[in-house]
Amino acid sequence: MKRIAAFIYGVVAYFVFFGTFCYLFAFVGDVFVPKSVNTDIETPVVQALLINLGLIALFGVQHSIMARPGFKKLWTRIVPKVIERSMFVLVTSVILIFMFWQWRPIAGTVWEVQNTFASAVIWAIFALGALTVLTASFLINHFDLFGLRQVYLHLRSIDYTPLKFKERALYRLVRHPLMLGFLMAFWATPHMTVGHLVFTVGMTTYILIGIAFEERDLVRAHGQAYQNYRKRVPMLIPRPRVAKKSDVPEVLVPSQNQAELR
Repeated sequence: MKRIAAFIYGVVAYFVFFGTFCYLFAFVGDVFVPKSVNTDIETPVVQALLINLGLIALFGVQHSIMARPGFKKLWTRIVPKVIERSMFVLVTSVILIFMFWQWRPIAGTVWEVQNTFASAVIWAIFALGALTVLTASFLINHFDLFGLRQVYLHLRSIDYTPLKFKERALYRLVRHPLMLGFLMAFWATPHMTVGHLVFTVGMTTYILIGIAFEERDLVRAHGQAYQNYRKRVPMLIPRPRVAKKSDVPEVLVPSQNQAELR
């Protein structure tokens, strides 16, 4: 019965996350949804700025704390280990939903692209960013990343084993393609409002801080193997390189912390 309950919990958490994930891109793109980064009742600028920065900080603190190995070790004394990932995914989704609900738009145009072709190119970059996030998650096992593999194996009474990460596809170009995809989607807009810029700068700041914490953990966990990977592959901006078969490392996947803005 406990196995079934854990599985149902994991499935529910995943679908809540997936819906929130889709809404995030619609929210920042200001498309298809009634409440976006640019829509809601007007609020005094200072009040709106403080609320928005507080929401971003809440998201960042939750991610930074729950993603750390030390917290996971303590947390799994309370929460069954099999649903730890699902719990993280669900808490993240709830905080994002709260952010969508409470976000305050701030009027004012930072830039506006009116050329039809240029606008189409920007929207294409936005879509490519969203696709990059999704693709990168499948390259490191989408279902393990968001907790479904854990609860499924538990349901089948199969011991969980960490997945191996192989340097391939997007991960041969940059170390954090998930984060690159988010940055592309956050910045690529033909109409950047002040409120949108606050969201984008705030989330970009968190992403860069989060990557720094993540890489520190990866070096501790995988030592020279990850150090070598860092030397070969840039963090976020691709650069030309000549790949050698002997360069390909195999390390335990740490990238559960690189998705859903983790």
